[in-house]
Amino acid sequence: MQGLSGDTRWYALIGDPIAQVKAPEGLTRAMRERGHDIIVVPVHVRASEVDALLHGFAHARNLDGILATVPHKFSAFRHCTTTSNRAHVLHAANMLRRTSEGGWHGEMLDGLGMIAALRAAGCEPSGQRALVVGAGGAGSAIALALLDAGVESLVLHDADHDRRDALMGRLSARYPGKTRTGSADPTGASLVVNATPAGMKADDPLPVRTDALAHDMFVADVITRPVITPLLAAAGEVGCRTVTGVDMFNAEIELMVEFFLGHPHPAP
Repeated sequence: MQGLSGDTRWYALIGDPIAQVKAPEGLTRAMRERGHDIIVVPVHVRASEVDALLHGFAHARNLDGILATVPHKFSAFRHCTTTSNRAHVLHAANMLRRTSEGGWHGEMLDGLGMIAALRAAGCEPSGQRALVVGAGGAGSAIALALLDAGVESLVLHDADHDRRDALMGRLSARYPGKTRTGSADPTGASLVVNATPAGMKADDPLPVRTDALAHDMFVADVITRPVITPLLAAAGEVGCRTVTGVDMFNAEIELMVEFFLGHPHPAP
């Protein structure tokens, strides 16, 4: 990797926790391979302090972008002066780039990343019966992207009923009759996506009832560390085809590069 200097531009990656993130290395390398002198720096910040940090970032003139991971995607959206339609619908953003006026333009790419990873693994979302567990930033984006990609139906489960119902209202307005709330029981689903942090720690409860998994299901997880979560391990034992959080991240890298270079993203 080329050296750093006073000319180096930087992106901040905010999250809590932060040790699991892959973007500092992956996105830095991808941008530098294109000839851009940038570095992505992880920043560990609590939810109670993230707004103060983002206000401060506005004054860092060599900071060109911000990436947000759990649980800061909704907070990041609030600091955007303009957004993509996706981010506007979801009220969440995981990518912010500096505008010529000095504000932030926000985008939400997690859904597109998951769609690309599923297709690379041989799962075409169109026609699937999907169960999405988690209505946070990633879950919101994935649920919307699956509907945009033509799933037959989508069941949403989240222990936080207020957050779940708020997302259901947004999704139902765009896709009436295709969404409903459900449980952690995947019976009847052909595609199961865990979009919660459950599985990052060894003692986390399983986000999905693994005793109800069937061998013909696709099972995906957004967690990148560990790569094979307890959910994916259980799915593999049943014979399910799986998509890891690292698969999703690798599919999303090119989308991140294109966003920071100012190029538009297509629909799923």
